[in-house]
Amino acid sequence: MRICVLGGGVIGVTTAYFLARDGHQVTLVERHSNVAQETSHANGGQLSYNYVAPLADPSVLPKLPQWLFSRDAALRFVPRLDPRQLHWCVAFLRACTRERSRATTAQLLGLGFLSQRLMHDIVARETIDFDYVRNGKLVVFRDQGGFEGARRQADYQAQLGCEQHALDGAACVALEPALAHISGEIAGGIHTPGEEAGDCDRFTRGLARAAQRDGVDLRLATQFSGLRTKGKTVEAVVTSAGDIEADAFVVCLGMQSQPLLNSLGVRVPMYPLKGYSLTLPTARAPGAPRLSVTDAHHKVVYAPLGERLRIAGMVDLNGMSAQADQARIALLTRQARETFPDAGDYRAAQTWTGMRPATPDSKPLIGATQFRNLWMNTGHGALGFTLACGSAQLMADLIAQRTLPLNGDAFAPGR
Repeated sequence: MRICVLGGGVIGVTTAYFLARDGHQVTLVERHSNVAQETSHANGGQLSYNYVAPLADPSVLPKLPQWLFSRDAALRFVPRLDPRQLHWCVAFLRACTRERSRATTAQLLGLGFLSQRLMHDIVARETIDFDYVRNGKLVVFRDQGGFEGARRQADYQAQLGCEQHALDGAACVALEPALAHISGEIAGGIHTPGEEAGDCDRFTRGLARAAQRDGVDLRLATQFSGLRTKGKTVEAVVTSAGDIEADAFVVCLGMQSQPLLNSLGVRVPMYPLKGYSLTLPTARAPGAPRLSVTDAHHKVVYAPLGERLRIAGMVDLNGMSAQADQARIALLTRQARETFPDAGDYRAAQTWTGMRPATPDSKPLIGATQFRNLWMNTGHGALGFTLACGSAQLMADLIAQRTLPLNGDAFAPGR
């Protein structure tokens, strides 16, 4: 089958790779001159297969006033006169129940475990240098209430196959000595020894090369303006290099999926969660963490990537503009310096801003649309890198009409 994949982020590239391995004739269209130039470029770097609890949870409801009124809040909500934001927020609040949160956790864990197995297969099969490590992850909490809630979540996830350990503050510092500067502030932590990390940009570029070897036609620097349809069939994608016809089309465009699909009457319930990152050189730095660390209070993640440290955080629900807020970058830098002051050269840090495409219930949109040959694989929020491989396999299985490895209805666009 001729299949056209739209989007060269980690989701689009993994989708093209898995479809090509199924024997399809795949064309991938990307508007930038290389893959992984937007949300996939400098994300948090953590592969959090066991730590996928949704943002929509009853515990967030008491935090809403802080999100609205504190500029330094880890998650900041700025109301807009935008019906998309309103509809997203209403659906988000409806998802903030214990029952829905637990069901979503189980579903995301299933997709996460599948992704991890497939990532291990790729690492064994392909030669891709992306600073990949299986170094475990430590989530530290600065308040006792947050820590106790995390322990309850870990107990629940243990029933679903997760291996996680609750540690007191002293044990956290013993496990990761670089946390010594905030040892007096740590109430406890959750250690997940099986978690991993890697550079999403380098992974995506390397996998794109492997996909080309397998026959994928990579069309870079190719602008697309729409889809040409006939009835309920998509005939071609309209691009700056001419129309590209195919038997099937898969939209993997992150937030750009929304305007493209909306133009055809396809509903895409997403809103961007703007995030920020710093990348520090750490050569010979005495205080860089060796584990992946998450500071739950500030919602900041730290991932060692070779001789660099990726620091990512913030969730800004404040509109469609991808413009960086320098005050938020300054806040992220200050919080990182306070936590790991000797982690590297903060003056040489590279900054990044990304628009993470999030659904109200934190589950991606993977499956068919009302057009017979139009599919979508998008809406992964902050878990794109983590869930990419499993999502791509699920997409390939759906197109091939194979038995699915998990409940596909949980991620269906029309759920």
